[in-house]
Amino acid sequence: MYFIANWKMYGDLKSLNSLSKVIKFSNKHKKKRFKLIYCPPYTLLESFSKKIAKTKIELGAQNCHFEISSGPFTGSISPSMLKKIGSKYVIIGHSENRSNGETDNQINKKIKSSIKCGLKIIFCIGETITQKKKKITNKILRNQILKGLYKTNNLNKILIAYEPVWSIGTGVVPKTSELDKNISFIKNVLNNNFKNKSPKVLYGGSVNPKNAKNLASIKNIDGFLIGGASQKAKNFIDIVKKTII
Repeated sequence: MYFIANWKMYGDLKSLNSLSKVIKFSNKHKKKRFKLIYCPPYTLLESFSKKIAKTKIELGAQNCHFEISSGPFTGSISPSMLKKIGSKYVIIGHSENRSNGETDNQINKKIKSSIKCGLKIIFCIGETITQKKKKITNKILRNQILKGLYKTNNLNKILIAYEPVWSIGTGVVPKTSELDKNISFIKNVLNNNFKNKSPKVLYGGSVNPKNAKNLASIKNIDGFLIGGASQKAKNFIDIVKKTII
């Protein structure tokens, strides 16, 4: 099981203190089969990298540019820069970036560049509330998968994060039957269109300690991409506990 903490635009150097509890928890359960991954803001990547060195916890970034190394792109960070600073993962295609104009083509370029640099991908997909009401969720998910992963190799380096846009930050979680159906559909699309190893599929969208156990009961879910609840060590730990311990 994967537990990925997406801190979004939150956190400062004082926030590093919260890692101590998570590191202690991780060390205590070394034999358990789970991965803890933190994706803090760019400003904290180096500090996080040093803090979690020699632990089971891994580091990820929240986005990157599609240019592999460097270039005249003010305010952007390349995959190779992330790799050099200690990142092993990068989130690509998050709905918050899609809503700001990020296209499937740009997402595809970012995925290919990041893989070339040796990064693992947390590839986000999901439908809006309007698309859900129009009953075109499957069409949207299929298009996002096929366009985002177009001519992409090494799918074993990709995690799919299914995040219904209408669930992110709202406290509204899909019904168990609906979530199971959508994740099964995602896995079928992957199995039917890619010959090599299919990626794990995670769920993201208002995951918290109260609903984690119920969500984990869905066998198709391979982990969680967690937003607000991951910013507090106790909540993050509780989600892991109620899921696998």
